[in-house]
Amino acid sequence: MKFYLDTEFIESGPSKPIQLISLGMVSEDGREFYAISSEFHYDDASPWVKENVLATLEPAEVVPRQSLRQIGIAIIHFVFGPDVNTSKVKPEFWGYYSDYDWVVFCQIFGTMMDLPTNFPMYCRDLKQWCDDLGNPELPAQGKGEHNAISDARWNKQAWEFLMNGVIGG
Repeated sequence: MKFYLDTEFIESGPSKPIQLISLGMVSEDGREFYAISSEFHYDDASPWVKENVLATLEPAEVVPRQSLRQIGIAIIHFVFGPDVNTSKVKPEFWGYYSDYDWVVFCQIFGTMMDLPTNFPMYCRDLKQWCDDLGNPELPAQGKGEHNAISDARWNKQAWEFLMNGVIGG
């Protein structure tokens, strides 16, 4: 099962770890997951992140903030289903320029070694796939860029475009 993901995060350089702001995931069957962390520090964000990400977050009344532990448990249920049957699902994760997304995703669970059973230790990258295909022009995302769930939806759309339009075309 494919899962298209995106994160928004605070990167403050080598003296501080990357901090998750929000995570969006869309499954290949169309289900969606969206969470906003309660653990990031606003003051660590760059002016760009404050203006383009934090200022556009949904209010806590609409999307309650959750601890990384709560988000991790919710991801496990989203990926494996309510019974958390890890034998039935072998997830495949896709992102766009996803190196940092994958690091912050793994940190939700602790380290990469702490990922749930059957999770791969890597994320497939749409941009790298585009490079391999000669950099075809992807569909425009439009509204919602730098919102994790909107970006995850677009990642799914970009994957479908590449698979059906470029590869299958």
